[in-house]
Amino acid sequence: MKILIVEDDLHLSEALEHIMKEQGYLVDVVNDGLDGLYYAVNNDYDVIILDIMLPKMNGYDVIKTLRKQKNATPTIMLTAKNEINDKVEGLDAGADDYMVKPFAPKELLARVRAVSRRIGEVVMDELTFGDLVLNLNTNMLSCGLRKVSVTNKEFQIIKILLSSPATITSKDTLISNVWGVDSEVEENSVEAYISFLRKKLQFIGSKVGIQTIRMTGYRLEDNSVC
Repeated sequence: MKILIVEDDLHLSEALEHIMKEQGYLVDVVNDGLDGLYYAVNNDYDVIILDIMLPKMNGYDVIKTLRKQKNATPTIMLTAKNEINDKVEGLDAGADDYMVKPFAPKELLARVRAVSRRIGEVVMDELTFGDLVLNLNTNMLSCGLRKVSVTNKEFQIIKILLSSPATITSKDTLISNVWGVDSEVEENSVEAYISFLRKKLQFIGSKVGIQTIRMTGYRLEDNSVC
């Protein structure tokens, strides 16, 4: 799932980004309404988390503009405003749900899952490629009857690769989505986690491998296919 967060409170936007990435979601974060509108119009997102009180363009105007442009991306308005009229205005503007700060992360995640289902999205329990299966609920990799658990960062990396197995994923993409855009983690950390994952794939006897594309990145390969 890919999520856009539009929130001008930097501490809260970082917290939201962390919460979503912990679930393995891909996340973009912007801090004003105009950037939020630009990103929402020019990218495909499964859910938008949108603050109301934003610089340059408020959340009401962002959602109204999106709906006028026939953009139906499920949107949760996240705001400090708790008056009934504010909630009604947000929902009438086109929002799918409304949460008041402060919020419980578990509730927010549940609402993200709920609004994503309203447009018929199938919420998958697993990702597969070749003989490899990643259970999204248990963080287990399996091949046939053999299983192995993966750490949080291993899970996020293999989930990104399994989501687009034929696509070459760069180290920079992995770093920004797993460690964060502002992370100072070095490329050799990515290489280390790729090595850990390769050993686990070998342990469960999978024919799927992680191919290194020199100077570019990684992609999955199914070695059972001749």
